[in-house]
Amino acid sequence: MVGRRPINVVMAEKNPLLQTSLQRLFVGDGRFNVVGMAGDGERFLAALTRLPCDVAVIGWELPVIDGRGILQSLRHQGRAPRIVVYTGSSNADVPRLALALGAAAFCSKNEPPARLLDTVVAVAEGRMIFPFIDVTRLVSDPLGNLTPRERELLVSLSGGMTNQQMAEKAGISLNTVKFHLKNLYEKLGVGNRAQAVAFYLRSQESL
Repeated sequence: MVGRRPINVVMAEKNPLLQTSLQRLFVGDGRFNVVGMAGDGERFLAALTRLPCDVAVIGWELPVIDGRGILQSLRHQGRAPRIVVYTGSSNADVPRLALALGAAAFCSKNEPPARLLDTVVAVAEGRMIFPFIDVTRLVSDPLGNLTPRERELLVSLSGGMTNQQMAEKAGISLNTVKFHLKNLYEKLGVGNRAQAVAFYLRSQESL
């Protein structure tokens, strides 16, 4: 436990009904203090800048910025909360990706609700909780690490589209495009759009 005080928890969950259920689950347990709930990844990241948080519980398939994008954004922040990925995704790679991107734990929505509470307590105590993961698969090719949105933007970049054009095409804000591009550049190990396009074109030539 974090000292003797309740664990401050911020959550990101897209389903309104599950938001309510999670609030009740945590509020009904004196070990926790729910300080925030967001319906998408962008609002979640904004909430972290103003709310005290020991452990965050996030979904993987979130609107605007998904779980992978959240972890990428927080991985180099020294004061970021420890993250529990809580999802019903059937993708067996999600726990591996969450671990590789710096999450502290993975908990499936198929588990009893009490398992999530126990996982958050364990994470607050400094432990990591994951199902069995083949660590030999933690390193993969950079393009394989891109989210669907990042791959979409990379293709648009290679077609010469501007940030504004990409935002209009994808139906997202200009700031969100910039956020995705920043993560995209980091994953590819490049510093700008020209280098990203060159990387992409080389990868297509090798196919």
